Amino acid sequence: MSILAREYQLSFDSYYLYAKSWQSTEANPELAPIILMHDSLGSVALWRDFPAQLAAQTKRIVYAYDRLGFGQSAVNHQPLGLDFVITEATHGFKAVLDYFALKDFIVLGHSVGGGMSAAIAAEYSQRCQALVTIAAQYEVEERTLAGIREAKQAFRQAGQMERLAKYHADKAQWVLDAWTETWLAPAFKDWNLSQVLPQVQCPSLIIHGEQDEYGTLAQPRQIFAGVKGAAELQILEDLHHMPHKEQPELVLALISEFLAEIS
Repeated sequence: MSILAREYQLSFDSYYLYAKSWQSTEANPELAPIILMHDSLGSVALWRDFPAQLAAQTKRIVYAYDRLGFGQSAVNHQPLGLDFVITEATHGFKAVLDYFALKDFIVLGHSVGGGMSAAIAAEYSQRCQALVTIAAQYEVEERTLAGIREAKQAFRQAGQMERLAKYHADKAQWVLDAWTETWLAPAFKDWNLSQVLPQVQCPSLIIHGEQDEYGTLAQPRQIFAGVKGAAELQILEDLHHMPHKEQPELVLALISEFLAEIS
């Protein structure tokens, strides 16, 4: 089996977004494609080989895109709004749906991308066939804030910003601030997914590392309890905030098994 990867540049308002797709030679075009939502410092490139492996195992087309201001997408000249997790569904994500003319889809997100994915599943409840979250946050916890403060301090060390710039070029400082300054803002402390989860009607798979440094187990449990559709909760022993990179075979197997019954 081989994987065909293609790159795209699509219009978004007066800007552009970078996207990529992966399709195996055994892909079933009748199956709903998977769209990936990256984390706060993430990008298409930082998914590494996960999308290709996911495409191979599920026999579905996989799409990923860099949100505005990230990766190879255009510069975002504005700070993130405090509603950015919810509004991505009708902004960048909608541009992706429109560009690829996608009707039905599956959405899979990591960390804040998981929260965005829940909002997307709620916004497009008649089109989203399944939701998968990995290490997603339901609300702002002290553990979340403590982890962000620690990371912010670490980025002051020599070479750290250069590592981030490898994926975000001259947007690296904006990307870091979009994460740290938004989440640490007092006005953001009451953010949560309580309003969107009851609108999630599709089957959901919630994956969370037992030792996640950015969220206690209350986070996935609240997502699991909050969605309206059938849900499966997988707490992965000894894993942290990057389960799909720490034990990719396990996470890919869980996702593939979950999606086996989804058309």
